[in-house]
Amino acid sequence: MNELRSLTPEELAAAEAKLRNPAPGSRIAAAQAFGIDLSLIVQQLRLSPTERARQMEEYAQVVETIRGAAHRPPLRDLV
Repeated sequence: MNELRSLTPEELAAAEAKLRNPAPGSRIAAAQAFGIDLSLIVQQLRLSPTERARQMEEYAQVVETIRGAAHRPPLRDLV
């Protein structure tokens, strides 16, 4: 397995350029036409792998909290 690492400034600049100005007919252009917000991918690429994992964990905790609230009976049923 490859070691996860942050992008170098040069790699990040190249990735941002591709995502902000996709080549016509490319898969990136197709994703953009489909409605995918490529700026969110750029935002994630700016984070380190550790920061992305931490953010994903925080999102998962929020989802679990919401899921738990959905399974609790309404307060009026407890009285």
